[in-house]
Amino acid sequence: MATTPSTPPVAQVAHHGYFADLYTFDWTHLYLRVPLICSISIALCLVTGVLVGHPSAGLIAGGGAMTVGFGINQRIADSRLWPMIAATIVMFLSTVAGMIVGHRGLTLLAAAAAWSFIYGLLTARAAGISWVGQQAVVTLLVTSAFPADLYHAFIRGLLILLGGGLQILVTSLFLKLLPELKNNLLQLPYAGGVSVNHLLHIEEPDRIDRRTLLTQLRAIPKALPRLSQATSFGYALRLAITVTLAAEVYRRAGVQSGYWIPMTALLVQKPAFFETLTRALLRIGGTLVGAVLSTFFLVHIHPDPIYLAILAAAFAFCAYATNTVNYGLFTLCLTSYIVFLLSLNQLPGALIAHRRAVCTITGGLIALAIHLDALRRHKEQPAAT
Repeated sequence: MATTPSTPPVAQVAHHGYFADLYTFDWTHLYLRVPLICSISIALCLVTGVLVGHPSAGLIAGGGAMTVGFGINQRIADSRLWPMIAATIVMFLSTVAGMIVGHRGLTLLAAAAAWSFIYGLLTARAAGISWVGQQAVVTLLVTSAFPADLYHAFIRGLLILLGGGLQILVTSLFLKLLPELKNNLLQLPYAGGVSVNHLLHIEEPDRIDRRTLLTQLRAIPKALPRLSQATSFGYALRLAITVTLAAEVYRRAGVQSGYWIPMTALLVQKPAFFETLTRALLRIGGTLVGAVLSTFFLVHIHPDPIYLAILAAAFAFCAYATNTVNYGLFTLCLTSYIVFLLSLNQLPGALIAHRRAVCTITGGLIALAIHLDALRRHKEQPAAT
């Protein structure tokens, strides 16, 4: 039986290997069919919003569809739909919470710390589960830029729910995932080969009744992998400190789009320092290039709203397609998507791009600063003889 080679100790890895992600483009991971399908719902939301005279509503729903579309690459209970469904629900809840908390008070810091700490703990779970937790934190930070009362927060949350639901519906129809969802609901397999069915000694999942199904759902926590206290707790604590500090900078900056500061700090912060460093460099570089290109286009072309909607959907497709090719290239496409998306709301494209670039650099530097202790420990580690 073939064995997988173990990961070499940090001290034995060549230094140039730390930065391989900066110049590595894995074009074998470039897929077009699924990104094209996921882009349909985004285009529907944006174009419909423009045509009915409410581009901002289409923008919000399209943003929900965009985020949920990334869930197609995740798995929960061996299903591609469960991450999308779970993300839609937590985004709705985090939208309401984020808008009520707002970005001007200390409650933002408490919420950001709690959300990011929970997400850090979830990284020890299955990848699909931790991805859902990440979307909850990102949504909280983004929607904190739009403080409102419960009613308006609920309305915005419903638009997110609408966009996410449309994404799930379109993706399910084109990829024929609904039968798969039913099968996964009944069988509920989990990582490591452990399933609720096995725990309950159910041999014929197709014949289970409603009571048995409810019992299965309650038993889900038993099938989830246990947390590794040595790694997950420390990472969760550092992540909470990073995001809280970045959120305080965002709060004091007084800029609405300053939520990109804690959001960047959250997304680039990784357990290992060199992972954080390369991810920060790629995100900053991709953001700067994307901001320059999209701004140049907007300044010289001046497209009308319907073309902005189409351009945003086109760059959403590019972001989906390059997600696993190279993180810097993905960030470039994502930044262009965001600039065109927010331009639909009559915000100056050049201002959007400039603020995103500055805030991304700030958030990346904060994440690196919090992680300098890991670099110090790495330098103090004795080299292998």
